[in-house]
Amino acid sequence: MNWMMQAGESTRGLNAPGSGSVAGGGQEQMPAVRGRLSANAPLDKLVWFKSGGPADFLFEPADLDDLTSFLGGLPEGTPVMAIGLGSNLIIRDGGVPGVVVRLGKAFASVEVRRDCVVECGGGAPGILVASSARDAGIAGLEFLRGIPGTVGGFVRMNGGAYGREVADILIDCDVVLPGGNCVNIPVGDLDYTYRHSRLPDGAIVVAARFQGVPGDPAVIGAEMDRIAAEREASQPLRSKTGGSTFKNPELTKSGGKKAWQLVDEAGCRGLTMGGAQVSEKHCNFLINTGEASSADIEGLGEEVRRRVAQTTGVALEWEIKRVGRP
Repeated sequence: MNWMMQAGESTRGLNAPGSGSVAGGGQEQMPAVRGRLSANAPLDKLVWFKSGGPADFLFEPADLDDLTSFLGGLPEGTPVMAIGLGSNLIIRDGGVPGVVVRLGKAFASVEVRRDCVVECGGGAPGILVASSARDAGIAGLEFLRGIPGTVGGFVRMNGGAYGREVADILIDCDVVLPGGNCVNIPVGDLDYTYRHSRLPDGAIVVAARFQGVPGDPAVIGAEMDRIAAEREASQPLRSKTGGSTFKNPELTKSGGKKAWQLVDEAGCRGLTMGGAQVSEKHCNFLINTGEASSADIEGLGEEVRRRVAQTTGVALEWEIKRVGRP
């Protein structure tokens, strides 16, 4: 049975009686865990926008076995979603149904293997991966310094920056599918396109291996410093934001213009809705100016899309993932 067939199967029924280690007074029957399982768990502090409602359950697994056992024991049909650093994500104000999984230190390792291979846990931040590669004299992974997320997130969405993307360096990844099966998937089976893979909803990337090339640590470090300085100069990094809001459209459809240029042309730089604003510094970024609701932020994004379509004829697509109940 291939991994896509397994992914299409429904999750099994409850395996373990009782509620396990549940904080927050959840009443539903859930599998026993060794990590932390919290009911009605706030998510706003875990995402860059600092807005949104709670998760029905937030699960922070102790290790891979804890994760696979838990997912295999969930009641059939329970929604599952992984969260990393919380960038590129709007949690809607009504919260997230089912279970949100957050990978902690047990999934944040980075190890250098032979032949310039870097093996990473799904919870490892991009900056840690790039820095570890630099220290080992491995080039080609510098662009990960510019991706504000974890391995699990940018492997799933083929994250990229500064002319490179995950599809350029990924060898394979280990993924826990809905139902708890852990499978190894080579890069060719992910059918990567721009900011997209064929991984199904509920699949969680727990590890990945990246291929680099030999390089001079000083040169690698200089490139990483350049990327950091360029991000600082051009992006509102010290604001409550979510990263790039819209995907860059095909250049043939946009007249060679990137998303930010289309937003600017439509007169949306600085546009506000409630507590949300289109950044003055980089108008493909939305920011929470203080007390914005997620509805403010998403509504502003939709208004920008409307104005861009009306002005330029280009239908911008969201790059930020929007999840949960309105």
